[in-house]
Amino acid sequence: MRRLHYDDRVALDVPDEVRNKALADGNAAWLDDLPSVLDALARDWSLTIGAAMRGGHAALVVEATLADGTPSVLKVGLPGHRRQLAFEATVLELAAGGSCARLLRRDLTRDALLLERLGPAMFDVVPDPSTQHDMLSDIAARLWRPLGDDIDLPTGAHVARRMQDLIPQLWEELRRPCSARAIADAVACAKRRERAHDDGRSVLVHGDIHEANALQAADGTFKLIDPDGLRAEPACDLGTIVRCTPDAGDDLRARTQRLAARTGVDAAAIWDWGTVHRIMGGLNSARIGFQPFSRLLLAEADRLTQTG
Repeated sequence: MRRLHYDDRVALDVPDEVRNKALADGNAAWLDDLPSVLDALARDWSLTIGAAMRGGHAALVVEATLADGTPSVLKVGLPGHRRQLAFEATVLELAAGGSCARLLRRDLTRDALLLERLGPAMFDVVPDPSTQHDMLSDIAARLWRPLGDDIDLPTGAHVARRMQDLIPQLWEELRRPCSARAIADAVACAKRRERAHDDGRSVLVHGDIHEANALQAADGTFKLIDPDGLRAEPACDLGTIVRCTPDAGDDLRARTQRLAARTGVDAAAIWDWGTVHRIMGGLNSARIGFQPFSRLLLAEADRLTQTG
């Protein structure tokens, strides 16, 4: 952690993942400016700022308390992520506090969102990975809904097309941390998902559902946080559930079939998205030093391509 001093009184620890991401993107100045940004937001929104929270890497997330005592979470995104933060706010507004954390305030000129504060992550509360996966698929299904043409979100086709270029690029930049065969497999899967995209059948999807992005609410249920926000096929969300918990020890083909049976979504599409998410997650995690998650994902990708 890097310690910053907020308003000359509170020492704020910036998680290593956030600091590494900022430095990797050339945004060291953003780290230096954080105390003044937090001070201004606290003043304008009548907040008391608390401790930094772990979990993400594209934003600083801190505990905050409103003037009336309501606990909340303040999220300040890294430079270059404003459009993504806008997509996140759109998803949270559409979910309206149901399947996702409630959005309390937004100020995209300062890359800031104020959110409902939730409890522990699913992986701390639900020990069995299979139960986690089933619960995550149920939460995802509650979020899926048709979208009007006026909703500004990227499509699954756009993401799949971008992955076809980004995956080989990152692989080379990171000195080829997995096999060329695994990379080729992920690119082929992305091409299939691009061709399969149909705006008329697309729904609102989260885009990054996993056991650390589902937090427990006061009533014991779970809500999602940190949505990417896409107009895509439901398989895109289920693919992230196939990617998650790479050390669970289960057969990923069987996991895919179980999720397909539970949701009525095509298993082949789920598998394709799971492959793309696995490689992309592994490469991105390697880029910011998030281990052992990166090694686990990329080793699984290599194993799967070796065995068929």
